[in-house]
Amino acid sequence: MKTHRLHIEYDYSFELYGLVTSAKDYKLAWALNRLLGLDLAKQRDLCYDLAGKGRLLISNFQQVTEHCEVRLFRNRALGSPTLKKPFLLPDIKEYDFLLQITGAMQQLHPQEIIQKLLRVPLVQYVKQFDPLTLKFKENLIF
Repeated sequence: MKTHRLHIEYDYSFELYGLVTSAKDYKLAWALNRLLGLDLAKQRDLCYDLAGKGRLLISNFQQVTEHCEVRLFRNRALGSPTLKKPFLLPDIKEYDFLLQITGAMQQLHPQEIIQKLLRVPLVQYVKQFDPLTLKFKENLIF
């Protein structure tokens, strides 16, 4: 009997930034909205059921316009999960939040976005990541 495999290629055409901060998710979203002119709003938490291992609940903020989409995720799972690696992206667990930008805002130079993010008083450090280099990049596909 012949075996068929399903090969799916996902679109990773977005910019991804890791943010280091000790702020709460809603406070960071408010600061980004205020200082960067965004309109991030709380969405339903993302829920990942990992077969036999447990569940990840990830805080999720989103702004969708006609030309762009901006999402802010907490990298560490909410609550006290029983997993060894309770992160959305375990390969960059040093970063507290992830900012995903798709669409028109990508036209800005990455250094310009990083400088704007560093102007937020709550943000201590920012780094841009290439999603294709991340091991758990599939966790960013919705």
